[in-house]
Amino acid sequence: MSGQQLVEMANDIATFFAAEPDPAVATLGIESHLRKFWSPRMRTKLIEQWRRDDSALTPLAAAAVARLAQTEQIDEDQPQQ
Repeated sequence: MSGQQLVEMANDIATFFAAEPDPAVATLGIESHLRKFWSPRMRTKLIEQWRRDDSALTPLAAAAVARLAQTEQIDEDQPQQ
């Protein structure tokens, strides 16, 4: 799965959570969804894509990925498959 496909999926999740009136709660919901339902490999690829260029992510999705990136253990020397 490409980084762009993962961005699109993250944006779809963010669209669902956009109905939440509190953006902080929405961001936590998106982050929680990514942790629960996405594989570590998918999360890693999404974070790598976000680090290269976050412009395709919605603001809520980008905020959730930023939170996710703070705690994910990614070995940047290790190429992802």
